[in-house]
Amino acid sequence: MPSTSDLSRRAVITGVGAVTPIGNTAADYWRNLAAGVSGAGLIDAFDVVGFDVRIAAQVKGFDATIAMDRKMARRMSRFIHFAMASAQEAVADAGLDLSGLSIEQRDRLAVVVNTGGGGIEQVVEGTEVLQVRGSGQVSPFAIPALSGSMAAAQISMRYGITGPVMTQVAACASSILCYQDALRLIRAGDADVVIAGGTEAPILPIAIAALGNMGALSKRNDDPGRASRPFDRNRDGFVLGEGGAVTVVESAKHALDRGAPILCEIIGAALTADAFHISAPEPTGRGASEAMRRALVSAGLAPGDVDLIVAHGTSTPLNDATETRAIKSAFGEAAYRVAITSPKSMVGHLIGGAGAVSAVAAIYAIRDGLIPPTINLDTPDPDCDLDYTPNVARRATVDTAMINGFGFGGQNAVAIFRRFVE
Repeated sequence: MPSTSDLSRRAVITGVGAVTPIGNTAADYWRNLAAGVSGAGLIDAFDVVGFDVRIAAQVKGFDATIAMDRKMARRMSRFIHFAMASAQEAVADAGLDLSGLSIEQRDRLAVVVNTGGGGIEQVVEGTEVLQVRGSGQVSPFAIPALSGSMAAAQISMRYGITGPVMTQVAACASSILCYQDALRLIRAGDADVVIAGGTEAPILPIAIAALGNMGALSKRNDDPGRASRPFDRNRDGFVLGEGGAVTVVESAKHALDRGAPILCEIIGAALTADAFHISAPEPTGRGASEAMRRALVSAGLAPGDVDLIVAHGTSTPLNDATETRAIKSAFGEAAYRVAITSPKSMVGHLIGGAGAVSAVAAIYAIRDGLIPPTINLDTPDPDCDLDYTPNVARRATVDTAMINGFGFGGQNAVAIFRRFVE
């Protein structure tokens, strides 16, 4: 049995929260993910007349005032709303009481909540106000509202957290980095509890237009529910999504001492770079493969020890083929035996929130012994010939799950979760 000092250096997950296009709580998200429900639809957040791409995976029926008062909500960006609501759910799920703590106890708490773009809508809206109504009418809260670090900062202020408060930006890999940082903070003894996650609210006219012009987005406007089809031969791009997820990460000792339910353990993580192109993956998949290898080494695992890969799986022609190539390179023959799933087939691509939403899928797959499907995988691609759990969820024992995230600019991040055994 590990010593007390070992338990104080092991990072476990005790609470989960999420706001997604298929559910505004982690439980609703997981239920619909397992059922293969798509969150994609026609955009109603703005007028899409004249746009080549008119579909996205929007969060529906979300009320920010579940996590803050109305005045506060008006002064914050949507990406902060998602993070605050997810953090509130995760803290409650963990049964974590953060009231009445001493300053010394609050110094042992940390926040790592990442994003790709932050409050970019504030730039758009602020520019319109400036041009139409003049400089005196620009909101004094615009800068705090747009800053990517403000989701983490607002969570720290909400709960009185005075330890490390961090935000890292790594495009589509952003929120997987939070698990490496949480693991490092716990292992170094710098924190007992880390509120970790990612969030994004990118569904804006400029983003849809730019990504559409880049050729990154699916143009299946007439059938949005079937537009995101990772690893399918007829995939034509990703569906942009929004939302976020937050987890409570604790030292195992802290969690056990307070009798908290432990969902799983973070056992390894790694980062690499392609150094190749601003949007296209390096064709051989070397950077992604090396990230997976390093994560396995970090976790002390062999490829055959992994039961599930929650893939980056964006539904773009280049990414899916390259990720498949990278998995084969990192896993060897074990690549053909590991189950793979892509939540993006249902929630779209949440950019900086994608990794955290994938993490929730991995956590619940370990808890429930259920692998969610990759929907819309109807026509196998000869270049994507692994087990992607097509269309229907599968019962299976999942002890160890790997999460992949590969971002614009060639930033690769991988984290590994395992069932906790004291």
